[in-house]
Amino acid sequence: MLLLTTFVAGGCAEQAEAITRLTVGSPGPDPYTLVSNTDQQKIKTIPRSGGAKKGDTPGLYGGTRRSASCDPAKLVAFLQANPDKARAWASVRKIAVGAIPQYVQRLTPVLLRADTLVTNHGFKNGKSTGMPAVLQAGMGVLVDQYGQPVVKCNCGNPLSAPEKKISTGKAKYKGASWPGFSAGNVTKIRVSAAVSSFVLVNPDGTMGFVRPVATVGNADGPPAAVPSTESPAPPSGGPGTPGPGTSPGETPGSPGSPGPGSPPPNEGGTPGPGPSGEQPGGGQPGEQPGGEQPGEQPGEQPGNQPGGEPGNGREQPPPEQPPPEQQQPEPNQPEPNQPEPGQPEPDQPAPDQPAPDQPGPQQPGPGSS
Repeated sequence: MLLLTTFVAGGCAEQAEAITRLTVGSPGPDPYTLVSNTDQQKIKTIPRSGGAKKGDTPGLYGGTRRSASCDPAKLVAFLQANPDKARAWASVRKIAVGAIPQYVQRLTPVLLRADTLVTNHGFKNGKSTGMPAVLQAGMGVLVDQYGQPVVKCNCGNPLSAPEKKISTGKAKYKGASWPGFSAGNVTKIRVSAAVSSFVLVNPDGTMGFVRPVATVGNADGPPAAVPSTESPAPPSGGPGTPGPGTSPGETPGSPGSPGPGSPPPNEGGTPGPGPSGEQPGGGQPGEQPGGEQPGEQPGEQPGNQPGGEPGNGREQPPPEQPPPEQQQPEPNQPEPNQPEPGQPEPDQPAPDQPAPDQPGPQQPGPGSS
């Protein structure tokens, strides 16, 4: 009976533990030091906060391009000047005191863009302390290469991941609140794979940029569009919500967007121009009604070439011949009454007179003088 009472009392004690809210600009209890101008009072938060987010999510963190309010070098100098605090600080990070400079130099200054759950480690009576805390969006932190917040900039306190047993929805909160705070918006940061850079968003949420790991703004990339994670999710089933099988940005049933199971264009519908240039109906390009081709004379049949077969199998009357003076020579035939090359021209008849029935001048044969 006594054992049962002790177990229940211990369980109640765990459930009664509250999460401390730490507002922008507040160092919180048991600070290692005090540092000013590390936080951003007004910042646009991420569109979908709450739950768990991976530390490398584009836009999860913010910052001011080419500027960093948190100075890692000053933190190292402070700890080196205070050996007792350096020992407590290093114990939280599970590193040797001598490894503090190398460890801090690998960190990256950013701004939180969501109310974030952490374990905040203070310094009291020569030892490190720990307590669950929610850091308000806009607070400056240093993150490691896995996207985890590890230092609270305005006080130098080391941070670590919250205990898994803490439920943000069921927990009790204490400390000053802020506009928009909700237990459902409290975000946990999950460890990501090691990264070489972070995609940050400026405080007013209008510009994105890349900040390489272990840099303090001097190596920031050029201004860029905000990441796609900044777009709020459309309401489920609302206007403009794509249906199943519809690509993002595509309106169901829009012209040129075949729905599921629809044949590709020009299949089963009105045929378009084929590869050979045929027009609808099977005709040839430029064919006139009635089967006549452009420039075709009446009586001529398509496909009748000299020496070829008529196109329709019926013999056609010969075409009208032009007058003799306008008659053209047949192709590849020498013009009439034209001498062969090197021969004298014969006497030409007078105009409008028939050609004499005399043979042309005799050509000397071989061997004649």
